[in-house]
Amino acid sequence: MNKLFTTIFALAVSSVTMASVAQEIKGDEKAGQTKNAMCIGCHGIKGYQSSFPEVYKVPKISGQNASYISAALHAYRKGERKHPTMRNLSDSLTDQDIADLAAYYSKHGVVAGEEAPAKPAKEASAEVQALLNKANCASCHGANFNKPIDPSYPKIAGQHADYLFVALKAYKTDNNAKIGRAHPIMGAMAKQYTNAELKAMSGYLASLPGDLKVVSESRFR
Repeated sequence: MNKLFTTIFALAVSSVTMASVAQEIKGDEKAGQTKNAMCIGCHGIKGYQSSFPEVYKVPKISGQNASYISAALHAYRKGERKHPTMRNLSDSLTDQDIADLAAYYSKHGVVAGEEAPAKPAKEASAEVQALLNKANCASCHGANFNKPIDPSYPKIAGQHADYLFVALKAYKTDNNAKIGRAHPIMGAMAKQYTNAELKAMSGYLASLPGDLKVVSESRFR
């Protein structure tokens, strides 16, 4: 077990370094607002659902960390994250486009003075808490799951439960041309759990208050 976590720590340092390199291009929030036409058709509609690889709500990205959004888009473009629509969209973006969109969505819908509690407002059941402790999820995603220890990690408090479940399952999928996420840290963590356990954790994390939200575009209201 100690060897596993030593390896995971080394990979974490490497991942942070790669994310930092990706963030050397400075994003322009105002420029990002002019480039989001391809994003709002899914992420700008409350309750909008994706049908691949199963039906689930598309993730909330308004208020998400810019470094994480950038890293995710680069991963789709490189094929490390497999999703046909996101792969095609990311292929059409330059590095500057990605940085601009990440800067825009990290501030989108954010209200000055609004902050989620420092600790979860809702206590997990003993069963769920044991599951969260098993992989020490809070060590990366923060005690309230809304302030990760590094901005290249995602905020997950308040994210859609069905999306979290699909995302976590994707980290367990290997050697599939259309489904899966190649991430050594999350892959090692997710594979410790059954799908039922991942669903239980996802439901709890979705119930927590956080910065993530869907901000409906005026054309969809």
